[in-house]
Amino acid sequence: MSKLKWIGASAILAVGIISGSLIGNALSVGTSSVTPGTVSDPVVTKSYVDEQIAKLSGGGSTGGGTATATLEVVTVPADRILMVNAGSEIVIRTGKAVAYSSDSNGISDVTAGADIKSGVAVPANHEIWFPRDGRGIQAAPGTTGSLTVLVKGSYYLE
Repeated sequence: MSKLKWIGASAILAVGIISGSLIGNALSVGTSSVTPGTVSDPVVTKSYVDEQIAKLSGGGSTGGGTATATLEVVTVPADRILMVNAGSEIVIRTGKAVAYSSDSNGISDVTAGADIKSGVAVPANHEIWFPRDGRGIQAAPGTTGSLTVLVKGSYYLE
């Protein structure tokens, strides 16, 4: 009987060793043999991440020039026209304004999804986009107060 116990114990031990090695091999299949810090697993620095975020938000280099994503508060006197350059945006905060265009086309009211022709009222708190140069806004006729406008991009007062 002692021999039978010894054979049984050996068999159990052999099954355990084989099972353990099979389980170990199965678990190691999912692990990576890539060394950290190499080309296949690079280390990313904070400055690299900051640069990528700046590019996505419009504050980084964009093919030859630097885009500015700053918002500027501009006061437009009643007797002046705020001329906004192509690609720039505004939001009228106070005052009554009308669109100005040097041609028959208008400006884009992104909020309402509409085109605003020259001389037509521009609603406050709407995002207005200027697709081309030669367009802007001015105080509505009969208005004596100034406009307060948020501008993102380049502009000048005429």
